Amino acid sequence: MMNVNLTVDAKGLACPMPIVRTKKAIDQIESGEVLEVLATDKGSKADIKAWADKIGHQYLGTLEEGDVLKHYIRKARSEEEKEEQNYPHVATNEELAAKLEAGITVLDVREPAEYAFGHIPGAVSVPLGDLEGGIGELDKEKETFVVCRTGSRSDMAAQKLTELGFMNVKNVVPGMSKWEGPTA
Repeated sequence: MMNVNLTVDAKGLACPMPIVRTKKAIDQIESGEVLEVLATDKGSKADIKAWADKIGHQYLGTLEEGDVLKHYIRKARSEEEKEEQNYPHVATNEELAAKLEAGITVLDVREPAEYAFGHIPGAVSVPLGDLEGGIGELDKEKETFVVCRTGSRSDMAAQKLTELGFMNVKNVVPGMSKWEGPTA
């Protein structure tokens, strides 16, 4: 059994709330202590792992018990922590809608169920957790707009794509939660 110092309940909450609660809770524990995050949002697994990696905390893993995902993160020592950076190149929903006919790539990093319930026509579905393995066929030179529900997962994805050599990436904010353009 894992020794947990603090448990945060994010069950029933959609992105970005599990990560928002996780960020607040991690500040309440000491370096080396373990935070347990209870969530039902399937996307939270990729979100929390990506966030922990980005900040320098140790993602210990996720246990599934029925519908509940139990995520475990060990807080980094202050000298290991990295300053959280937001991806600097952002596009609005309206800017994306205006470019849809221009031969751009729209990369949807939400979970498959979210994508299935409505996405931008022609968007490529690669969930955040599958990003490194799922982008092999994408053109790194092409203008790429990354979309999720609110702009939180897509921010992490845009940073990762840039690290992987993509030249022209934009994070779409606020994303599908406020998308008024066409959907498929």
